[in-house]
Amino acid sequence: MIYLNPNHKEPLYQQLYEQLKQKIIAGEWSQGKRLPAMRVLAKELCISRNTVENAYGQLCIEGYAVSKQGCGFIVQDIQETMLDRPYKTMARIANSGWQEQQAQSDCSSKKSANYTFDFQYGNLPPESFPRQIWRRLTAESLASFESENICAYGDKQGELALRRELIDYLHDSRGIVCTPDQVVLCNGLQDALGLICTLFSDDNRILAMEDPGYDFTRIVFENHGYAIAPISVNASGISLDDLQHSPAKMVYITPSHQFPTGYVMPINQRMELLRWAEQVDGIILEDDYDSELRYHTRPIPALQSIDRNGRVIYLGTFSKALSPALRTSYLILPQRLLAKYQTAFARYNPSVPWLQQQVMTLFMAQGHWEKHLRKMCLQNKRKHDVLVRSIREMMGERVKIHGAGGGLHLLVEVLDKTPQEVLIQKAAAHRVKVYPTRQYWFEPEKATGSLTQLGFSGLEEEEIVAGIALLCEAWF
Repeated sequence: MIYLNPNHKEPLYQQLYEQLKQKIIAGEWSQGKRLPAMRVLAKELCISRNTVENAYGQLCIEGYAVSKQGCGFIVQDIQETMLDRPYKTMARIANSGWQEQQAQSDCSSKKSANYTFDFQYGNLPPESFPRQIWRRLTAESLASFESENICAYGDKQGELALRRELIDYLHDSRGIVCTPDQVVLCNGLQDALGLICTLFSDDNRILAMEDPGYDFTRIVFENHGYAIAPISVNASGISLDDLQHSPAKMVYITPSHQFPTGYVMPINQRMELLRWAEQVDGIILEDDYDSELRYHTRPIPALQSIDRNGRVIYLGTFSKALSPALRTSYLILPQRLLAKYQTAFARYNPSVPWLQQQVMTLFMAQGHWEKHLRKMCLQNKRKHDVLVRSIREMMGERVKIHGAGGGLHLLVEVLDKTPQEVLIQKAAAHRVKVYPTRQYWFEPEKATGSLTQLGFSGLEEEEIVAGIALLCEAWF
């Protein structure tokens, strides 16, 4: 029986999605079963058809169901043993006891004087930062009893109060269950990856990576002496067949919003990946960058939330929604690695300043973080939708959009196969800056030649429309 509460804080489609998912996980609805027709279910529950459609759409995105023409929505094969603890019903133990993308090296964080419109990825408009609140909380932190800690080194893993706030937030938003001693605060992704490189320096120094994938991560691991095993990417994310044939026992992935393609890894693929890690005694580095920024579907639970055997190291950041200049990210280590971490980093000091941690603690504890996040999601959704609509209306069938629906960038493929270098030059001649994608491939010469990257978070909506108009003029 399905019961929806119209007075609940969760939207009706979200309640419906959760209950349908649990029926599939529990085996009440087995593989191949046809879900009720949307019109019938909507009438039965006295809700709109759009509500049912949104819930079914979320099931498809996560791999629990598939839409088949002429058949409706069909339940997929699910290995329920991997999902014995639905993340929303896990006991909260928080208080017991993408990824950040740095600006490319040849780009300034400010708009270049040579361009009228700069579609750089990852920049946030300066006015989006909550300056007044941050200033007030900074003063409050310095006036507090805890301010005496400003003269001490502090816990190498970060302030306990902030770690507790973090795990509360991550439990509610990403389904993550952990204790404060599993959280390590880091000075940006570079610091977090360097910590991981050191932690596994005596092991198999081969890292499997999505190809295409985030080139910054590849550079950090190569600089630490690791070999890279590139693994191809398909519509379900990283190719597990290729991964199983690689010599790697550690893999770096972006399953909730694959970088740069935007693909989402379905549930079956996630469980297969966890089985691979168990079989090879391996580790999965889950970079959950952009996870909050889903614009038309509900964010998917983190891979870590279904990990039962301590195979996932979770990486998160405040850069995408708050500010990359804060240089604050975090790791969540499995319990099984804590002793190894404590031994390897016994003499280390914290890498994030106390004052910054204290302000962030208050920012989260007083509810400002969630309010800010909602504001940024709405703001970026509008920009995303304007960008997609402008491209489709002005460029039509001459281009293909990749990665729509989330994050802070899109990939645009020009179907006449014009090389991306030519596209970038033509855009520059019209004072519009778009970005290459070849660097995301392990072998750049194998990259899709006519693919360019367009970020949108640093532009206003009217700038996006005007920029795409100029880009259309330049390309066609």
